[in-house]
Amino acid sequence: MQNVKRPHDFRSRFYILHFTFLPNLPVHFFAMNKYAIIVAGGSGKRMGSAIPKQFLLLHGKPVLYYTIKTFLEAFDDLQLVLVLPEDYADMGREIIDAYFDYGRIQITSGGETRFHSVQNGLRLIHSDAIIFVHDAVRCLVTVDLIQRCYEHALRMGSAVPVTISRDSVRLLNEELNDNEVLDRNKVVLVQTPQTFHSRILRPAFEIDFKERFTDEATVVEAYGLKISLIEGEENNLKITRPVDLLIAEKLLEANLSPQSV
Repeated sequence: MQNVKRPHDFRSRFYILHFTFLPNLPVHFFAMNKYAIIVAGGSGKRMGSAIPKQFLLLHGKPVLYYTIKTFLEAFDDLQLVLVLPEDYADMGREIIDAYFDYGRIQITSGGETRFHSVQNGLRLIHSDAIIFVHDAVRCLVTVDLIQRCYEHALRMGSAVPVTISRDSVRLLNEELNDNEVLDRNKVVLVQTPQTFHSRILRPAFEIDFKERFTDEATVVEAYGLKISLIEGEENNLKITRPVDLLIAEKLLEANLSPQSV
């Protein structure tokens, strides 16, 4: 898949977190542990499916297969924590049995919310590490994006991929039954893998849960730290509706060889 063309002013729009406890050395000086927490807790309701969307088939393989495969290919030393709904843990194990092995993969149960699911995944990580948290249904994530998130998080402490909004955006004010236009050049759409040093992510997830926590970035901000953003990928879509599955099928056909699918 081709990367999105980077606007010249892209980086200048975003907050930067200066990660003071890492020395200012080139990335190759570091050999950090790497963990990916793959959050696969969706129910499939919006898909109109009887099974969670991460288990739906895409070119004959489960959506979750492509996500796991790409992360394992990104780094030879990356360990993966798969967070699954308790009722579907056996389906997750079947995917690992069929396509992977357990040498680099652990499974744990999801929680009541995404926040609690990520908490459960973090309990399996005990060393200092760069930690990716990724939506299982963003199965078109690329090795390039994963590696860029890692390198950026090493330097800055965090790396949250985003894309520029191409649509007009309006803000609703339900109290006044009104709305107003926003400058779309100042609005970004947030993706995963949201990537953090463990010394940031683990203590952040020790704070009390709030309803406004929609992703890891909101938790870290509530903990009191700014987030560093990097450019995401247009094709890194989140499969939540039937049309998303159709788009993902076409993107796979256009960008992957038959052997890699």
